[in-house]
Amino acid sequence: MAMNAIAAHKLRSALTLLGVLVGVFSIIVVMTAMRVMQSNIEAELSQLGSNTFQVRKWPGAFFGVSDFEKYWRRKNITLQHGLEVQERATLALNVGLESYFWGGVALSRFDKTPPSTRLMGETPGSFSARNWTVSEGRAIMESDVESARDVCVLGAGLAKILFPFGSAVGDRVKFNGINYSVIGILESRGQMLGGNQDNFAVIPVSTGLNRYGRTWRSLSILVQARHQASYDDTIEQVRGILRGVRKVPPGKEDDFEIFSNDSLIAQFKRFTFTVRLGVTVISSIALLAAGVGIMNIMLVSVTERTREIGIRRAVGAKKRNIMSQFILEAIVLCQVGGLIGVALGIVGGNAAAYFLEVAPVIPVDWIIYGLMICLVVGVVFGTYPAVKAANLDPIESLRYE
Repeated sequence: MAMNAIAAHKLRSALTLLGVLVGVFSIIVVMTAMRVMQSNIEAELSQLGSNTFQVRKWPGAFFGVSDFEKYWRRKNITLQHGLEVQERATLALNVGLESYFWGGVALSRFDKTPPSTRLMGETPGSFSARNWTVSEGRAIMESDVESARDVCVLGAGLAKILFPFGSAVGDRVKFNGINYSVIGILESRGQMLGGNQDNFAVIPVSTGLNRYGRTWRSLSILVQARHQASYDDTIEQVRGILRGVRKVPPGKEDDFEIFSNDSLIAQFKRFTFTVRLGVTVISSIALLAAGVGIMNIMLVSVTERTREIGIRRAVGAKKRNIMSQFILEAIVLCQVGGLIGVALGIVGGNAAAYFLEVAPVIPVDWIIYGLMICLVVGVVFGTYPAVKAANLDPIESLRYE
């Protein structure tokens, strides 16, 4: 009966459920897109090796001029700081030092890259901490760092572009006008957020510091604990070493940031929380407006069907039967709009998965939330028209034309 009542006035019903559709669609499309990005980022942030954390001068995100000034005033993490940690962190399995030096076009005797190639400076400990595996040749060694040699290890994607016909090991590559000998190639790591993770090269960090300057540059320290049981103790040991070498007074907060896979994922969730909250509020307003429209349409329906209500009451229908009929019609109207909104939202949200070349997701929890909201809207805004219909006088209703 509810579906027949909706089908009897197709245009009116379509316009009414459009508000519900828009509200549910906006919630589901944003939440699906966020879930796609979150699942991809959670997988890709695990590029750090197991039981690994990172120490940096700057936080992952900050807001406002005052925050910028606070972090800007911090002392840089220098090569000496990193070497102190490398020497004194007895609980650590590996300690690596890292810095980004340059980005641009890389050249070989066969080809050149787009202007998006990254040149990173590393130490031997970075390879385990970054979970990098050398597929051909060798990694950077301590002797390369100590002698500041002009050698490099290429990411798999970069090696494929610059040397499409054979191995790159033993050949030479030019970055920023300077030649480097290729000593190794890393295994492929694929795509992240639609971008190639393998379009980079690694040189000894000392070579980069000599070439690109060290006075204003702050390094990152990558630390890998021996096992999960000693992970927290390793963090505290490294924190203590850095506070000592950077002369942080007792009782003062750290003048550096410590990150792990879990902390970066948590930071992403905090960053997107405001977006999710804002979308939920805006969508709730749309659903509220849709609920008012449903109440209005149901009141019109009560008026149009006054004689039908009178006949039902005359043949024995009770007030609760009339109420359940009209509340159910309101619920069905909301749920039809909700189901269409959910379907369109999943398709729209997973468009992000298509462009980012990641697996699509279906946010089952938010689908349930969306349909439950539709149910509540139908009950709340369908109750008053249902009560009005149930309280109509049967005799007067039978006279109604």
